[in-house]
Amino acid sequence: MKKHRFYAVFMTAALFFFSASQGCSGKRENVPVADKTGPVKVYSYERRDFVMSEKIVKTDAEWKKQLTPEQFHILREKGTEPAGTGKYANYHEHGVYRCAGCGLDLFRSEDKYESGTGWPSFFAPVSPDNIVTAADNSLFSRRTEVLCRRCGGHIGHVFDDGPKPTGLRYCMNSGALDFVAVGK
Repeated sequence: MKKHRFYAVFMTAALFFFSASQGCSGKRENVPVADKTGPVKVYSYERRDFVMSEKIVKTDAEWKKQLTPEQFHILREKGTEPAGTGKYANYHEHGVYRCAGCGLDLFRSEDKYESGTGWPSFFAPVSPDNIVTAADNSLFSRRTEVLCRRCGGHIGHVFDDGPKPTGLRYCMNSGALDFVAVGK
């Protein structure tokens, strides 16, 4: 009987903690990416070279005018879409995946693979200079969050269980991405 009572108390405390914590869909507190305006060096897939671009800083009201509710939830509130529901999870066209918030090139279709997770997965970004990573210790786990370097939008997480050549799995939210077709 004591075992059941302990389990019930433990589960109640865990549920309270989980529901009270901000978790992955909580408000962003410290975003080192876009907290200041200024130039940032990023890679342009179209130009096949690095370009200088301005960081994009907007208020929540400005982002809400620009983004759909789903995009705002993912990019600005660190949300996620349910597995298997995103439009790019099983998308196989040739092109570039850009940040839905600012249009920065993030991933190439050549680097996309089927991870079986239900989210679009890539083994490398278009350039490491186009993303920023940050520790994410929410949801009772330690993960590495992936953010857009230009606007600071949350696009997903990266894990070290991907295929060669990098061994990484960039597990992204379709709602944080826009796809642009390019010729082969």
